[in-house]
Amino acid sequence: MSLFSNKKKWERDFGPYLILVLIWGLFCAFGLRLWFLQIYKGEFFARKAKDNRLRRQSIYAPRGLIVDRDGKLLAINEPSYSLAIVREDCPDIDKVLLQVSKWTSIDFKKLKEIYLCGRKRVKSFEPQIIIPNLSFELLARIEAYAPHWPGLKIMVRPRRKYLQGPVLAHVLGYVAQASEEELNKDSELALGDNIGKQGLEYVLEKRLRGKKGLKQMEVDAVGRTLHEELIRPPVAGEDIRLSLELELQKKVYDLMKGRAGAVIVMEPDSGQILSLVSSPSYDNNQFVQGISVDNWRSLLKNPLHPLQNRCIQSVYPPGSVFKLVVASCGLYEKKVDPEKKIFCSGAYRLGRRVFRCWKKYGHGWVDLTRSLIESCDVYYYQLGKELGVDKISTFAKKCGFGRLTGIDLPHEKSGLIPDRKWKLKRFKEPWQGGETLNMAIGQGYTLVTPLQVARFVSALINGGKLYKPSLLAEEAKVGEEDLPFGEDIAQKIIQAMIQTVEDEHGTARRLKKKGVLIGAKTGTAQVVKLLSEYEEKETEEIPYRFRDHAWMASFAQKGDKRYVVVAMIEHGGHGGAAAGPIVRAIYDFIFDEWQHQ
Repeated sequence: MSLFSNKKKWERDFGPYLILVLIWGLFCAFGLRLWFLQIYKGEFFARKAKDNRLRRQSIYAPRGLIVDRDGKLLAINEPSYSLAIVREDCPDIDKVLLQVSKWTSIDFKKLKEIYLCGRKRVKSFEPQIIIPNLSFELLARIEAYAPHWPGLKIMVRPRRKYLQGPVLAHVLGYVAQASEEELNKDSELALGDNIGKQGLEYVLEKRLRGKKGLKQMEVDAVGRTLHEELIRPPVAGEDIRLSLELELQKKVYDLMKGRAGAVIVMEPDSGQILSLVSSPSYDNNQFVQGISVDNWRSLLKNPLHPLQNRCIQSVYPPGSVFKLVVASCGLYEKKVDPEKKIFCSGAYRLGRRVFRCWKKYGHGWVDLTRSLIESCDVYYYQLGKELGVDKISTFAKKCGFGRLTGIDLPHEKSGLIPDRKWKLKRFKEPWQGGETLNMAIGQGYTLVTPLQVARFVSALINGGKLYKPSLLAEEAKVGEEDLPFGEDIAQKIIQAMIQTVEDEHGTARRLKKKGVLIGAKTGTAQVVKLLSEYEEKETEEIPYRFRDHAWMASFAQKGDKRYVVVAMIEHGGHGGAAAGPIVRAIYDFIFDEWQHQ
């Protein structure tokens, strides 16, 4: 009874105080929480509230235009529509993605994968692009239902368009969506951005891209824009003028249809390129819009490799075109008396091995000039033996072979000028005398690009200057180097090239044109040792993969205008017969049509 009485007394005496303490504690907790939210974290939450009302969005900058030397448009921008999702406005992401899948017929799992991959790069209130290129039909369908799906947003961006497509694909390259690795490397890039992947688009990416702008938008509770304010205007990319001449490029492209190979037209006195064609080509617009799996596989499986720029990325044995280098080396090393004649019987013996001339019964007595006019192999077998591999290799490298030209295109190959050290390292075998003879006629291990040949021929006739080949109109005479020999030697080679066109027995006589001074050197480069069963057959009767490559390296002058044209036709057969008509047609266009337009 006393315990009960004590408890009742305690509740009567202290109960009110306990309740007061509890009320006071609760008040302090609320006050402390209020101080924490309003004062300590006040600025943070104020900013968050503002973010819910005000959103910032990038304004895409138009990519710089690309034009030819006369200002004709080659690469432009056109409006493109993308579908984006704003996570903050989507209470059910899966439901939204499922609806998008129904509209576009894109698999839901793929859309979810795109969404999950990109969400870490985009804030919840910013648009996250899930479909970069919408067709007009899809755009219309989505726009019709957009009010019912406030989390979806149509984005308008500039998209690249190449007006000439395959005609300039290997020069311009293309832009495509930046990969995860590229996004990580460049802080200026955002999810869904397109960047240069190939060609000049890749090399000049920083100049062409421009700077994004920024706008601030006031939105309501469902994400509708109520007001916009421009914070920073976008800055367009730099416009680029090329040295290429569009009409000439189109003409060369048409001439190369149905053939695999490369053609280069260059101004020898500046190093500027007027036309650069690699055939076959591809449509670079496919990559901008997102190339389909089937089209991509078709390009990769094409045995003629249309994605490869044969002007700079393919290397070939130069064949008899290399005799220009060996003849120059012989004169420089004083191993050649231009007037001295040797007898070509159609064969040259070295030890127990016999090396054949292309002319079965030989050329008879030939001097230096006649050896180039008729492309006598025996003359160069003997000269190669006298010079040796070391002198030829060193000299050829000084003439620009075996190293990059420096052109502003990606993935250029340097080719190969072999020497003793290279063979020992590559094959663990010493150099053989017969390999020097093969090298002297542009066969064996020697490999060059068509652009290297064009650069060398240009230097022959411009006073010995090896300019960097340029595709930009603003670049003239860049990277000047000197050939290892003087004007006296160059003139002997030039006169022989002119006679190769003018002489009735010259291998390039089909280039002869009234009123135009033309010099040339043909080349027939053996790909594989021809089986005996095909030795007497015409080119058309030989399986394609066994046919020789056909070269024509030339220059032409009329008045104060000079041009270099180099053509290489894969498996074309004889240089004069396969490459000659193409080069002649180019000169006809240049001197009869182009200059009169």
